[in-house]
Amino acid sequence: MHRESPAQPETRSTTQPERTIHPRRTSRDRMPARHFFGQKTLFATAVVATSLLVGTGFVVQGNVSSAQRAAETQQTQQQLSDTVTTSAVVANAQNTLSRAERVVQSAATKVDTTQLSTSVASLDQYTQLDPQTVKTLTVQTEFQSQNVQAAAAQADRLAAEAAAAAAAKAAADAAAAAQAAAEALAAGNTVDGAKATAENLASSKYGWGSDQFSCLVSLWQKESGWSYQAYNDSGATGIPQALPGSKMASVGSDWATNATTQITWGLSYIASSYGTPCSAWSHSQSVNWY
Repeated sequence: MHRESPAQPETRSTTQPERTIHPRRTSRDRMPARHFFGQKTLFATAVVATSLLVGTGFVVQGNVSSAQRAAETQQTQQQLSDTVTTSAVVANAQNTLSRAERVVQSAATKVDTTQLSTSVASLDQYTQLDPQTVKTLTVQTEFQSQNVQAAAAQADRLAAEAAAAAAAKAAADAAAAAQAAAEALAAGNTVDGAKATAENLASSKYGWGSDQFSCLVSLWQKESGWSYQAYNDSGATGIPQALPGSKMASVGSDWATNATTQITWGLSYIASSYGTPCSAWSHSQSVNWY
């Protein structure tokens, strides 16, 4: 039988293993590495800062451009608004001038248009005035134009009322005159009226006194009874029995209806044919006509 040898105890070496010895770095030796990393950091920071600055510049420049464009747009809009406003002001001024000039022309003979004419002359210079002044003058001219129109309308009403009153008065006067004439004619056409007219004319026109008038009364009483409507079969007409009656038209066209016209013609006929009423009456008594 094989007998195994007893295990030997492990023998540890007391000798330390060899280590690779590296030289120890000093501060000077480590400086380059730290400096390198510092440079990288500084460069990166500079790049970021530059980027920020450039970006900020773009932003600022962009903001400035936007603000400038906004300002220009606002200015353009304002200019457009001013142009539109000015055009409206000018158009209003022109329309107001046209109306005011027509008012002055139509009202000049009715009311005082001095103030309106002055305003029109001022507003007529609108091309040389600023818009605000033009607006003020336009309002003033329109106000005065309306006042003149109202005054002219009032003057027209008063004139129409006066004309109507005058026409009414004239009509009334004419009617009264016609009535008076009709009444006078009616009174003059009566026997008494006709005799009164004949006596007055015989005295005032021919100088005949009461004796001649007495002969005249007898003569025409026999001929017509002093009726202006007398007419006989031979055609003798009226108070003096003119033959034909149309002879009396030499005195007046109303010879057929007016005793005074007939008397005027009859007295003239007696004076020219017989000299006096008494001579005519004597002839009538002798031959039954005169």
